[in-house]
Amino acid sequence: QVQLVESGGGLVQAGGSLRLSCAASGRTFKNYVMGWFRQAPGKEREFVAAINRVGGITYYADSVKGRFTISRDNAKNTLYLQMNSLKPEDTAVYYCAASTSIVIVTPSSEYDYWGQGTQVTVSS
Repeated sequence: QVQLVESGGGLVQAGGSLRLSCAASGRTFKNYVMGWFRQAPGKEREFVAAINRVGGITYYADSVKGRFTISRDNAKNTLYLQMNSLKPEDTAVYYCAASTSIVIVTPSSEYDYWGQGTQVTVSS
């Protein structure tokens, strides 16, 4: 299995930026499709972005398209989420997740391993 640890969350003003990281250990990172999800208080966990195994294909939720960028460095076993133009509605706990799928998937049920989450709070 793979262990995932997120970092980089915090408090930022609306319009600001944050960069989340997800460090992976255990089995070979490059063998997994990786995704970012988020969960706001009282809401279900939702898909944010995903990237294929080699990093050449990405997919985003409409709510973050054009503002967030997902990337990965397989040499460093690390996944990233660059978040720009942040809005108060982006406030949530952000999770990285790994899937054994060979193509990008969006349902959370398709992801096999999860990190513990990192809090992102955007003030207005």
